[in-house]
Amino acid sequence: MPEGPSIIILKEEVQQFAGQKIIEVDGNSSIDIERLKDKTILDFKTWGKHFLICFDDFTVKIHLLMFGTYRINERKETKPRLSMIFSNGELNFYTCSVKILEGDINLYYNWSEDVMNEKWNPKKAKKSLDKIPDEMICDAILDQNIFSGVGNIIKNEVLYRCKIHPESLIGKIPSKDLKNIINECSIYSFEFLDWKKNYELKKHWLAYTKSVCLRCNLPIHRKHTGKRNRRSFFCTNCQKLHV
Repeated sequence: MPEGPSIIILKEEVQQFAGQKIIEVDGNSSIDIERLKDKTILDFKTWGKHFLICFDDFTVKIHLLMFGTYRINERKETKPRLSMIFSNGELNFYTCSVKILEGDINLYYNWSEDVMNEKWNPKKAKKSLDKIPDEMICDAILDQNIFSGVGNIIKNEVLYRCKIHPESLIGKIPSKDLKNIINECSIYSFEFLDWKKNYELKKHWLAYTKSVCLRCNLPIHRKHTGKRNRRSFFCTNCQKLHV
């Protein structure tokens, strides 16, 4: 599943179509795609893992899910979920969720929850975490209403940086460590963005998919953790378990 930084890259790549009129539409999406024909795109936005195509009175929300892809000015052999043709090119989405959000997009999203948005509010994230003291930190970091845009790669790398075991309970983690985790979720997301643009993301991974801890020279443990049952990579020696 693409994480927030990858959706930021998508937004940057499609700027050629901002302000352009859609002259043809196609796709097997369940929405009324004909509604998009002859409409002008006012803006592109992102909220975490959601890609938003904004029109005058509604917004098309694209969620790439686990295996979604897109093509700009080219096509795949398979039928697109949504295809938009412009006078200066085309934009095609595959294997994704497509929905229409009516009215003002600001009514649907709290931008302060997005770790890469200029309105990101770490204090709000801390208050949200304080309300769920019995949750594992590995689950909370993936909660899109607290850390919108953070996915499993960022989760693993942030917890390794902060030396916190993924199964630690939020209420047991020292406040300074919890604030460090919150800040690193945003910091790492922007570093992720830069590395991905330079095609060097994987070489910066310290824990994700690794087998040996770089700090301790001990085995990295691999386990599906928390109620979300997502893969975690961690060192039991330097990542403290708070329970």
